[in-house]
This record gives sequence, C-alpha cells and structure tokens, in this order.
Amino acid sequence: MWYKILFLSMPVLFIYYDILYEMGLDWWRDENYSHGFLIPIVSLYLVAKKWDSLKRDPISPSWWGPVVVAWGLFVLIVGVAGAELFTMRISFIFVIVGLILCLFGKEVLKGLSFPIFFLVFMIPLPYIVYNSLTLPLKIIASKLAVYFLSPLGIPVFREGSIIYFPEMTLEVVEACSGIRSLMALIALGTLFSYFFQSSLLKRILLVSSTIPIAILANALRITITGVLAFYLGLKVAHGFFHYLSGWLVFLIAFVCLMLINICLNRIKG
Repeated sequence: MWYKILFLSMPVLFIYYDILYEMGLDWWRDENYSHGFLIPIVSLYLVAKKWDSLKRDPISPSWWGPVVVAWGLFVLIVGVAGAELFTMRISFIFVIVGLILCLFGKEVLKGLSFPIFFLVFMIPLPYIVYNSLTLPLKIIASKLAVYFLSPLGIPVFREGSIIYFPEMTLEVVEACSGIRSLMALIALGTLFSYFFQSSLLKRILLVSSTIPIAILANALRITITGVLAFYLGLKVAHGFFHYLSGWLVFLIAFVCLMLINICLNRIKG
C-alpha cells in the first residue's frame, strides 16, 4: 500500500509544487495568513491521533476516487486559466480527497474528513472576499473604539475608519481591520468544536461566537492604541506597545473562546 501512496503522491507534488510554494511564501510575507504554517501540522496531528482507528477501518477503494481527482484537476485548470490563486489551491484538497478514495475508500475518508477539512484554513482568502471584508470590519472596529473611548473622557470624532483626536488622527488601516485575528479564531473555534463539542448545534454556536469575539477584541486593541496615542503620542501608540497589545488582546479573545466552550459544555443537550 505504501508504494501506491508514494507512486500517486509524486506526480501530485510535482503538479502542485509551485502552488504550494507560493502559498507558503504568502504565509511568510503576510501576517494575516501566518497561521497557515500551523494548519498542516495540526491536521497531521489529528491524523496521527486517529491512526489506530484508521488501521481498523476496512480498505475498499472507490471508483469515485478518479472522479474526484479529475474534478480537482479540472478546478486547477480553471484556476490557472483565470489566474485565481484560491481556486488553484483549493483544488489540491479535492485531489487529496480523491486519492484517499482511490487508495482506501469511503470509510477511511470518513475518518479523515475533519483533518482534511481543516486544511481549508491554510488557504488565503480570495482577494475579492478579503477586500469586501476588511472595509466593514474597519468601520465596525472604529465605531466600537470611539464608543469605548468616549466614556474615558477622551474627545474623539470618527469619519469612516479615521478617528480624530484634538491634535492628531488615528487611521484604522487594513492591517488593523481584525481579519487576521478573525481567521485565526475561526480556525481555533472549529478545532475546539471538534475536540470538545459533540452536538452539531453547539459546534455551530462555538464557531459562530468567534466572529463577535474577534470584532470586540480588535475594537479593544484600537481603543488601547487610542488611549496611548492621546496620552503618550502616536509614536508610542504605533511602537512596541501596539504589537504587545495585539498579542494581549488575542490572548483575551482566546480566553473568551475557552469560556464560551466551557459554558456550552455545561448546557445539557
């Protein structure tokens, strides 16, 4: 069986080498997708965790395998023709599914369904989706930040994603839209739901909770930046403390996600 895996993996890796390499560069160059390095590692860990049960599953290669592989390669061709990176990259997952069906069958694929699905989180969003999300996220975060800053006695005025102080302005740029923490939290919430929740409804609630958590966490970060800018100046606000607040706020968001997970576990049903 191993020689079959090797025989089929080599041409797939040859076909997708440039695509996977460029995706790795995106993880390295773009902080919004730096979590991509962890996703394949987590998926491999999930496979290793299920290895004993997978070995007990009956091996029954399915003729649906070549169909799915062909579909994945068709999606790849469409992506190459349209120069659409997301389409090219998502086709890799279709091909993986097809190869598992070819070699092992439906029972093994069922056992590997979540580790394979989790790989979706390693693929950067299509630019059209990314751009359509960043603007509303910036607006919401800046609105909430102004709402939090006003009771602190700090005079502020907002126009779009720009926050005006008496002697300075603070612009919520694309990098501070919160989309990075949103994607990372959704991946974490999905992982938590897999490990700790058995009910489909609770899984949906846990994953859905990551959206308001991420938005509020990012608004809190902008609020902290605003406080630092007002009292200590923009140079301090955009310096070391800005990056420190990012990690601190993400930690708070992570704790909130854990608390929601605990609360859901205590609800019967």
